[in-house]
Amino acid sequence: MNGPPTTIFVCVNCCGEATTAKRPGAALYEAVAAELATNSRADLVVQPVECLSVCKRPCTIAYTAENKWTYVVGDLDAVTNVGDIVTGAMRHAESANGIVPWRERPIPIRRGVVARVPPLSFRPGDPR
Repeated sequence: MNGPPTTIFVCVNCCGEATTAKRPGAALYEAVAAELATNSRADLVVQPVECLSVCKRPCTIAYTAENKWTYVVGDLDAVTNVGDIVTGAMRHAESANGIVPWRERPIPIRRGVVARVPPLSFRPGDPR
């Protein structure tokens, strides 16, 4: 682990093309939480949030940690992408600054990136 834990924020309001009573974002949060419960990594945390404002690309998550870059990722699915989400979070946690090289990201994470946001500690001239 390189520093503080990586938090996976999951938008629980994401609804996409919901055909069930449970919102797909809520199902995604539950699936990621269940996966992390089976994996004893203290450097990963999952947290539900009411909205990440990426409604055109549900379901949406964000990877973040203190003094690291944040990634916002959309177009994810609770059935097919849970392993990819956790793998992406592990890569984020293992990185020194939160920047995960493109080739080290699972394909759904590569394709779904909406934004990469600098840490609050970022100063002009900082690498990357």
